[in-house]
Amino acid sequence: MTTVTTAGTAIFARRESEVRSYCRSFDTVFTRARGATLTDAGGRDYTDFLSGCSSLNYGHNDPDMKQALVEHITGDGIAHALDMYTSQKAAFLETFERLVLEPRGMDHRLMMVGPTGTNAVEAAMKLARKVTGRRNIIAFTNGFHGMSLGALAATANAGKRAGAGGVSLPDVTHMPYEGALGDTDTLAVIDTMLGNPSGGIDAPAAFLVELVQGEGGLNAASAGWVRGIAALAGKHGALLIIDDIQAGIGRAGSFFSFDDMGVEPDMVTLAKSLSGFGLPFAAVLIRPGHDIWKPAEHNGTFRGNTHAFVTGRVALEKFWSDGAFADGVARRARVLADGLDRIAARIPGARRKGRGMMQGVDVGCGDLADAICAEAFRNGLVIETSGAHGEVVKVLAPLTIPMEQFRAGLATLEAAAEALTPTRFAAE
Repeated sequence: MTTVTTAGTAIFARRESEVRSYCRSFDTVFTRARGATLTDAGGRDYTDFLSGCSSLNYGHNDPDMKQALVEHITGDGIAHALDMYTSQKAAFLETFERLVLEPRGMDHRLMMVGPTGTNAVEAAMKLARKVTGRRNIIAFTNGFHGMSLGALAATANAGKRAGAGGVSLPDVTHMPYEGALGDTDTLAVIDTMLGNPSGGIDAPAAFLVELVQGEGGLNAASAGWVRGIAALAGKHGALLIIDDIQAGIGRAGSFFSFDDMGVEPDMVTLAKSLSGFGLPFAAVLIRPGHDIWKPAEHNGTFRGNTHAFVTGRVALEKFWSDGAFADGVARRARVLADGLDRIAARIPGARRKGRGMMQGVDVGCGDLADAICAEAFRNGLVIETSGAHGEVVKVLAPLTIPMEQFRAGLATLEAAAEALTPTRFAAE
């Protein structure tokens, strides 16, 4: 068992950088977790509606993944191998090929990158520029793609960009996402801007897009708009990169957020729940014709986490061998939508956003959203916000959360909203 000192959180304030963030919303020391439940040092249980910001789509400490990892470690299995061949990597690749790629007719290769999503984005952007000989990347309003400087250039949020300390964030043009201009057809706007030789926009190497904008406020692109973006990329000689770091691995309802949309991206960035267990693991899927890297042209000491290969393989076999898991996600998504609609109906101007198990309520005000989340935490629910002004209360519950616990968590959230808007609820 982990030893917790009597100092509580004082050590963090004394020795950890001011850059820490989530802990400021959840001021307690967590000691263990299982499924959709977090437990703190005082023995109090919390329902987890954050899931490691979608890094724990299958919940905490899945017993089958845990057993496989323990057996691997106690059997002196490889822990670190750079990008050398290992039996664990082979098993993961074979399983990913069989359960994910082949059923979709995808011939993409996997590029193992450094352990974070931002590194996957950096690699994809770098490769798109290498393939096309162009520098400019088209990203979108409200998009979030990471915090290292290249990916940060594609990130739209002013607060995140300010962290660069005034360093230039070049070679990215931000275009309006679907709905960003009200009823205006943003596809037409983008096409016009790129087609105008005096539009001032350099020919793009790639379009980089999230199909559900996790940090940007849960804006969800329609299939028609996504097909339109794919067509524009083709028309203008650019690659299509879909950032599925947060929306993928079942979060938006299917393994990829673009499933059944009629598009085949040139590259897909993956991270967060790719390992299944919360272990660092990121990768880029690349169509073979674009895989023009020279050996070690993009590398990293921790590219390909062998422990993550072990748990990631088990996750694929356990949850993606048939359609049962996806059906369960769909059922929970309907329960989530109903619960959020009830909350939205009680707050003037509020609306539900997102899709699948990546939904929330735009309450119109960051202060109100923060207050709702704080009240929910006081009552045993871990939940956060997103959006340009933090105005969206975002639910990222584990996709495996027991239905009874899920409904109870939604009831806690609704009660928190009611406590913060009592007169509005009373008028119902």
